[in-house]
Amino acid sequence: MQRGNHTVTEFILLGFTRDPMMQLVLFVVFLIMYVLTVAGNTSLIGLICNDSRLHTPMYFFIGNLSFLDLWLSCVYIPKILVICISEDNSISFAGCLAQFLFSAGLDYTECYLLAVMAYDRYVAISKPLLYSQAMPMKLCVFLAAASYLGGFINSSVLTKKTFSFDFCNDNIIDDFFCDLLPLVKLACGRTDGYQALMYFLLSSNVITPIALILASYLFIIATILRIRSTQGRLKAFSTCSSHLVSVTLYYGSILYIYSRPQTSYSFDTDKIVSTFYTVVFPMLNPLIYSLRNKDVKEALNKLLK
Repeated sequence: MQRGNHTVTEFILLGFTRDPMMQLVLFVVFLIMYVLTVAGNTSLIGLICNDSRLHTPMYFFIGNLSFLDLWLSCVYIPKILVICISEDNSISFAGCLAQFLFSAGLDYTECYLLAVMAYDRYVAISKPLLYSQAMPMKLCVFLAAASYLGGFINSSVLTKKTFSFDFCNDNIIDDFFCDLLPLVKLACGRTDGYQALMYFLLSSNVITPIALILASYLFIIATILRIRSTQGRLKAFSTCSSHLVSVTLYYGSILYIYSRPQTSYSFDTDKIVSTFYTVVFPMLNPLIYSLRNKDVKEALNKLLK
């Protein structure tokens, strides 16, 4: 990749701050979050694999979500820790490309998976007695595999197009990871076609899953309203509460960053919001799906005993 008459072999990540004391504080904070993320998601995956009562479609998808969050945290946080504790803010061109590829692929996969989980909740509430027959394991594996495949195919297309640009403006990325918007800012030449591709991928990987989630919840609400007892309605709705929290937090932060016009971009604000869906959300997911989940609590108590 050429920059003027020089070859760009690396990028410089500015991170959050250059204040040594704040960098040390951030290192401790991110290290704690990383340990909690790895421990929480690994524990949840272990519980789902270990306890036969959790061998259901819902927990199969939750286990995949935990795997995605575990992988996602490993894409971002180790580099953040290096930036905070050392003076080396550089990332190689190949390393930036790989981080971009995996981060986009995992994010897109999670978008699809959350839509699949919404459909799973609809089937569980509308057909409780036929749930296992309506969601056989073969179908669950197919839906999960399709989520991964779709996510990484779209990520590969976006990565190939993004890194085919000449980064002639600079090699300094005003972020803590190789993200889409800072990289586009560095690109020279016309980016009109790229923006069209970006909006197409946004609609296919974010807007379409959101539409599927909304449709699933409209059917869920219609089904819940047909339940006569208040207790039955509350019980049915409670099975969706964790998923609703995940969807709101995850899609809210992504839409805030990528659906706004370019004139309203603020890299300082976007860094904070990006931290939420790249670092905080993977840490919170195990808590969201276990704190109010009776089956997970029982499985954990059984394992501890």
